[in-house]
Amino acid sequence: MTRELIAELRQAPPASLAPARSILAEKAGGPGGTSRLASFYPDTGPLRRELYVKHLRFFRLGRTVRERMMLAANRIGKTEGIGGYETTLHLIGLYPHWWEGRRFDKPIRAWVAGRTSITTRDIVQAKLLGRPTLRGGRKTFDGSGLIPGHLIERVSWRHGIADFADTVSVRHAGGGTSLLQFKSYEQGRTAFEGTEQDVIWLDEEPSLAVYTECVVRTMTTDGIVYVTFTPLQGMSEVVMLFLDARPELQVVEE
Repeated sequence: MTRELIAELRQAPPASLAPARSILAEKAGGPGGTSRLASFYPDTGPLRRELYVKHLRFFRLGRTVRERMMLAANRIGKTEGIGGYETTLHLIGLYPHWWEGRRFDKPIRAWVAGRTSITTRDIVQAKLLGRPTLRGGRKTFDGSGLIPGHLIERVSWRHGIADFADTVSVRHAGGGTSLLQFKSYEQGRTAFEGTEQDVIWLDEEPSLAVYTECVVRTMTTDGIVYVTFTPLQGMSEVVMLFLDARPELQVVEE
């Protein structure tokens, strides 16, 4: 993936953006170019896409429902291969040729949250952005995560927690930048009040109060909320909310 190809997309008329994105993804060897994103869900080989039936079903459901939960065991790829993968696609606006889930044709506002600031930094932030590094005298990320490094623009850092980003601007293929913000459940429900969001990914189980607040943040944007976790708390309020599934909620179990 090159900066020149991104520039071509920005100049293209709206009607041509969908095929242009597809061409860009193919030229890059996948939607992530040289980032880790390109290695996920290949057409062929021992890790070929068709083997990941429940992962694909989870993605596909995003097209028709606003709330999803991936209820899964540890070490099956729910953080990187499901939550991180889908969030990255929405942030950069590039989707693989096989994608049947929700699509965003313009830059988005997204929240990503985990249980604590430290676990969010060490797990979710690292999966998405890679390692903090200095480039041109400015602290940023090295792009060894899912989001290609050359699409990472401005980074503002959280005070009081080393190497933990607060907000990150990510270049979107349709022009402009998506805004990614990191949060944690330990901040409490009030930290999830306020601004409208298009995408919210909750990695590990939140309280019902936090989850409900996130759903409210996406109501006026027709946004989406998805949760990826192992049900260590048993039949909690959040788990029961999905297992008693209303039509607008979907749970995928692995």
